[in-house]
Amino acid sequence: MPGCFDLADAPAYTRWREHKFDTAPRRLTDIIVEINDPRALKAAERQRILDLNARCNMAIYVGQTGADPDKQIPRQLGAQLGLSRIDSHWLTDDDAVSPISVSGAAERGERKEFIPYTDKPIKWHTDGYYNPPERTIRGLLLHCVQSAATGGENQLLDQEIAYILLRDENPDFIRALSAADTMTIPPRMSEEGVARPAQPGPVFSVDTNGFLHMRYTARTVSILWRADRLTQAAIAALARILAKPTAWTLRGRLEPGMGLVCNNVLHDRSGFTELPDQHRLLYRARYYDRVKTS
Repeated sequence: MPGCFDLADAPAYTRWREHKFDTAPRRLTDIIVEINDPRALKAAERQRILDLNARCNMAIYVGQTGADPDKQIPRQLGAQLGLSRIDSHWLTDDDAVSPISVSGAAERGERKEFIPYTDKPIKWHTDGYYNPPERTIRGLLLHCVQSAATGGENQLLDQEIAYILLRDENPDFIRALSAADTMTIPPRMSEEGVARPAQPGPVFSVDTNGFLHMRYTARTVSILWRADRLTQAAIAALARILAKPTAWTLRGRLEPGMGLVCNNVLHDRSGFTELPDQHRLLYRARYYDRVKTS
């Protein structure tokens, strides 16, 4: 696999690109896996989720837990898929699982400052783009307990497809976005001083096992990009690719009992509305691991 990401190895890239386009899903139904209990997957259910992640870095499961608020569901599911090293940070609960809801802002006031804990839309991103390298988020699990009254849909795009579309336009764009200081997240300040130092890093990188990782946000505030002409052109090209649905962009909404298991693919979220008796609630778990390959 590493050869296909080597800009000097055009034959390996061409072979991998053709295989990727031949096998990439083009409909949301292509990545849906019907399961019974995510806490105890059957062998065939587990294998289907693993196979999809190996092929397109994501799977959506439709389970039978409905609105069961058990926070162990994502953790127990993740453990069956090789997701064990969970990322805990200052906005997660003690179990490192984040309840993504507007009502959560009332429980922990600091959350209301961050868009995921509001009803506002969220632009294209991969999770944990502000983490240091030793806490790179490679796996992501979202489990829906309750959907919104309206809205709250997600668009999904395999980061490997985004890489191909950008590399096909200009391989130098990949080179620019692979620089170690391409995208810097400024420090986060608190009353005590620097709560999190500035975090520079690449958009595209390849890990020690040869898998592509993408670190990205379409936000335009609190992001510092390299100012050279090539990097700026690459950023603009990537934004243009994401601005309109591609043939491989998948769109849908998680309903109670459904969830997304992925290798931290590109995703967004539309804004949503709630009712007094219908508050959107998702559980989010982030991992340093990728989903197992078998």
